[in-house]
Amino acid sequence: MHYQRGLWVFFVLPFLMLSSLPLAFAGPEIVGQAAVVIDSKNGQVLFEKNPHQRMYPASTTKTLTAIIALENFGLPDLVTIPKNACNIEGSAIGLQEGEEISMEHLLYSMLLNSGNDSAVAIASHYGSSVDGFMGLMNEKAAEVGAVNTHFKNPNGLPDPEHYTTAYDLSLIARYAMQNEEFRKIVATKTKTIQREDPKAQTYLLNSNKLLWRYEGAVGTKTGYTEAARQCLIATAVRQDRELIAVVLGSEGGSIWDDTTTLLDYGFTNFKPLNIVESGSHITDVPVRYGVSGAVPALAGYSLTFNIPTDKPNEIRQEVKLKEKITAPIEAGDELGEVIYYFGEQEIGKVCLLSRQEMPRKILYLWWPWILLVAALFTLRGIVRYHNHARRRRYVQYHRRKYY
Repeated sequence: MHYQRGLWVFFVLPFLMLSSLPLAFAGPEIVGQAAVVIDSKNGQVLFEKNPHQRMYPASTTKTLTAIIALENFGLPDLVTIPKNACNIEGSAIGLQEGEEISMEHLLYSMLLNSGNDSAVAIASHYGSSVDGFMGLMNEKAAEVGAVNTHFKNPNGLPDPEHYTTAYDLSLIARYAMQNEEFRKIVATKTKTIQREDPKAQTYLLNSNKLLWRYEGAVGTKTGYTEAARQCLIATAVRQDRELIAVVLGSEGGSIWDDTTTLLDYGFTNFKPLNIVESGSHITDVPVRYGVSGAVPALAGYSLTFNIPTDKPNEIRQEVKLKEKITAPIEAGDELGEVIYYFGEQEIGKVCLLSRQEMPRKILYLWWPWILLVAALFTLRGIVRYHNHARRRRYVQYHRRKYY
């Protein structure tokens, strides 16, 4: 039925993107210029520092490059390395022009070894056009809500028109981590790939040191250029909670301290609370002209929220119904919404859906009454005509008999 909608209708349903909670604590001090921590399940912001400041993303760009590739190419696809993917500055695995390598192994080399040449090879595989691939990347960024992002290349090398924000990268990472193949790759510590040249680099070591250092780390992507400084998208899972921390513009080894501090902060200082489950009964909604007076309204989807550990669960709800709800109603029709508040702060909205259909009473339909009145008048006319005809026959008969 319509009301059984999954939690992850997620970027199409912006009401699941929770607003930033006024923090119960001052928040941790970090070296990075911009940072954000979000709950991967609902997008709630738990910490932010200059979250919407435009920054160079360096190789964290490759998060979006990878998800575009996974959505448009097959992992077994063989990619013939073009000239423009060779001799790329920065980290690379030494791809050679004309070499053939699978899309899967290019993705591993790009996400683990941060191969700039692999990123260009992947992008060039899209109709042999890096520009066309960039169009897909920027469209996807906008689709997931990264509205302050614009990418000019697939690897994150410095360009004045290549920028993003910490918050935008958290949205991109949140989207990417829904892809099981992406999750598998970024959680891989080491990988050996196949190359045609036996002397070519085949052993890959993930540049994300948190996979070894931080309990529950499952990804996502490192980055560094002189312009961007140290950057990292870090994802970790603990006790069925998944948090994403993004730090941009950090220095040296501080990038690991920054992300560790932020993840610890999110896991320690907040507790998850299930506000409402999809399909749960919220209220009964009055329906005009229905065969019964009201219809049960159910939550259209689930909603969770992270509460500061030192705060009580002061959650309240406010139901707002559509005006003049009239029958007929189908199961799954939207009847309004329920708004949830933590204290005075609005934390989310959930649509209300009808659990069942509600037919309209025939009493309130005008056309059956017109037909009924017309039928009665017609019947009356027919009866009167037959009665009159009977009387005439009676009179004529008796006149012939007695006169």
